[in-house]
Amino acid sequence: MKRARRSFPADLRLVVFDFDGVMTDNRVWVNDEGEEFVACNRSDGLGLEMLRRLGLELLVLSTERNGVVGARCRKLGLPFEQGLADKAGRLRAVLDERGIDASGIVYVGNDVNDLDCMRLAGCAVAVADAHPDARRVADIVLTRAGGHGAVRELCDRLAAHLVRRRS
Repeated sequence: MKRARRSFPADLRLVVFDFDGVMTDNRVWVNDEGEEFVACNRSDGLGLEMLRRLGLELLVLSTERNGVVGARCRKLGLPFEQGLADKAGRLRAVLDERGIDASGIVYVGNDVNDLDCMRLAGCAVAVADAHPDARRVADIVLTRAGGHGAVRELCDRLAAHLVRRRS
């Protein structure tokens, strides 16, 4: 039996993003000193700022512990937590701390370590090139791949949703 797909929450409060494979194209370059480099999409920053102006809280949760995550999130002004072995457990704690019901969040993921968070969220979103299990669990599958405008696509869609609801 196929489950019903949910749309964006009516009382949307928080958008939570995975980092690798969502904000990046899931590839990593490593130099001979072990430093890692990733590719991100510049248009994401404008989209994220648009969501902030519309009053949404934003958060990045990452399994990885890597300086790239912090550097990019700081540049975008995004709160972030990394090195999380249990992202869903941490997400539950964040929701409790902020007094937000899970039905009021959107979670954006791309791989099997995002599945529990995606199931917890009021609306689960997967990037176009997500793992098949993540696409199966998602309520919405974006047309853009991670690191290739997926975050901006979601931001544009959320902004349009919020503007429609408020008019």
